[in-house]
Amino acid sequence: MSAGTFHDFRSTPAPARIRLTRRGRMVFFGIPAMLLVAALLSLAGFLNSPAKASDSQAQLQPPVAVSVTVQPGQSLWGIAGAAAPERDPRDVIAEIIELNDLRGGRIQPGQQLFVPAG
Repeated sequence: MSAGTFHDFRSTPAPARIRLTRRGRMVFFGIPAMLLVAALLSLAGFLNSPAKASDSQAQLQPPVAVSVTVQPGQSLWGIAGAAAPERDPRDVIAEIIELNDLRGGRIQPGQQLFVPAG
């Protein structure tokens, strides 16, 4: 070897170790850990609550309706009370309006209405 190419490896300093401060450890480990937990919770929520159309077969069938003829002096309130006395008349009236596409909820004697049965 020539004198110009000789290198003494003992005099080279060792590479410095990286030391993380408390804040650095929080950023380096804490943020990815929080993101991982959020992703796992989202995935668990997605897997535990599948979409479903209804709880029972009865909810899948359209409501059964009967046809009635409006008599003179009858109101939607009276028709709803007679059609489903165990239910709230406001809910039944809303169904009658929807079933018959009534604009403004007005009815006339002789008019045929679909009324939910039961």
